[in-house]
Amino acid sequence: MTQTTEASAATVDQSPPTPGRPRVHRAWYVAAVAFVTILGAAAFRSLPGLLIDPLHEEFGWSRGTIGAAVSINLALYGLTAPFAAALMDRFGIRRVVACALVLIALGSGLTVWMTAAWQLLLCWGLLVGLGTGSMALAFAATVTNRWFTERRGLVTGILTAASASGQLIFLPLMALMVDDGKWRPAAVTVSLAALAVVPFVLLLLRDHPADVALKPYGAKEFVPKPPPVPGAARRAVTVLLKAARTGPFWLLAGTFAICGASTNGLVQTHFVPAAHDHGMPVPAAASLLAVIGVFDVIGTIASGWLTDRFDARRLLAVYYALRGVSLLFLPMLLAPSVHPPMLFFIVFYGLDWVATVPPTVALCREQYGEDSAIVFGWVLASHQVGAALVAVLGGVARDVFGAYDVVWYASGALCAAAALMALVIRRRTAPVSTVAV
Repeated sequence: MTQTTEASAATVDQSPPTPGRPRVHRAWYVAAVAFVTILGAAAFRSLPGLLIDPLHEEFGWSRGTIGAAVSINLALYGLTAPFAAALMDRFGIRRVVACALVLIALGSGLTVWMTAAWQLLLCWGLLVGLGTGSMALAFAATVTNRWFTERRGLVTGILTAASASGQLIFLPLMALMVDDGKWRPAAVTVSLAALAVVPFVLLLLRDHPADVALKPYGAKEFVPKPPPVPGAARRAVTVLLKAARTGPFWLLAGTFAICGASTNGLVQTHFVPAAHDHGMPVPAAASLLAVIGVFDVIGTIASGWLTDRFDARRLLAVYYALRGVSLLFLPMLLAPSVHPPMLFFIVFYGLDWVATVPPTVALCREQYGEDSAIVFGWVLASHQVGAALVAVLGGVARDVFGAYDVVWYASGALCAAAALMALVIRRRTAPVSTVAV
C-alpha cells in the first residue's frame, strides 16, 4: 500500500505543469532573491576599507591594525565558502543565508560602540567576514545546481555579476557616507540593510524545487530532495582531499588564483594609486574603477550565455589571454587625464573582470558533480589567496621600483600562463561519483 502511494505521488510530481501554475518558473524568483542577497553582501564588504582613515583619526589606531581587520575579512570571505556550501547541504540554503545576514548586521552594528582595536577585529574581521563568506559565489553555485538544469551558465553569470559589481558600484556611495569622518551612520545603514533582506530570504528563498513540488528549471523529470548531509565541516575537508588528488582541481585553483591576483588584488587595490602616480586625480581614478563594475555586469552575463553554448576551457583561455594583453598595454595608457584609449581599456577590462567565473563553475560541475559547489568554494579560496598576495606584493613592488610598471607586466605574463593551464584541463565524460561521508 505504501509503495503504491509513493508511486502515485511520484507520478503526480513528474507530470507537466498544469495550466493553473504560473508561467514564470519559481527558480527565477529564487535566483532574483539570491541576486539581491549577493549584491547586498558585496556592498557590505565595500565599507571596511573606507574606515581606515576615519578610525585612525578618531581612535589613533595604526593603519596596520585597521588593515588587519580588512585582511581577516577578505581571508574569511574565501575560506568560509566551502564550509558554507556544506552547511547548506546540511541545514538548507535559507537558514544559512539568514544566519549570515544576521552576522553581518551584528558585526556592522556593534562597531558603533567599539572602543578597542580588538573589537574591530572581531566585528568587521570575524563576524562580517564569516557572514559575507557564507554568501560568496559558492552560494550562487548551490542555487544554480539545485534549481536549474538549463541556463546554468546564464544564471551563474547573473549571480556572479551581483557579487563582483556590487562592491565596485556601491564603493562611491559608501565613500560619500563616510565623508568627513562620519562613519557611524554608514555602519548603521549596513546593519539595517542586512536585517531588511532577512524577511525576503525566509519568505521567498527555498532550499530545493521539491519543497514546492516543482521540477528544476529545464528538467524533464521530478528531482526528489536529497536528505540532509551530516558533518558539514568534515565533508568540506573530505571533498577537498578527494579533489586535491585530481589534476583538474589544481589547474582550476591555479587559474582562479591568477584571476583574483589580476582583478581584486591588482586592479581593485592598486589602480587608483597607480593612476594618481601619473597625475590623475583620485576621484577620477575611483570613478573609472566604478565604471569597470558597470561593464562587468554585461561581460559576466554574456560569459554565462556563452558558457551554455561553448567549451568552457576554451572560453577561459580566451578570457585570460585577452586580460593579459590589456594589462600589458595599461602602463602606456596611464596619464593625468582620462582619454579615449584609457576609456577603451576600462570598457574592455570591465567586460573581462570576472567573466571567468561561469566557465570555472561549469568545469567544477563537469569534473565533480554533486560536490561541485564545495569544490568551487575551495577554488574560490584560491582566488582570494591570489588576490591577497598580489595586494601585498604590488605595494612592495611600488616601494622598491618607484612605479607599478613591473606589476602590470608580471600580471600579464601570469594571465598568459592561466590561458595555457585552462587549455590542458581534460574533458570528463564518465559519470562523477560523490564523496562518501
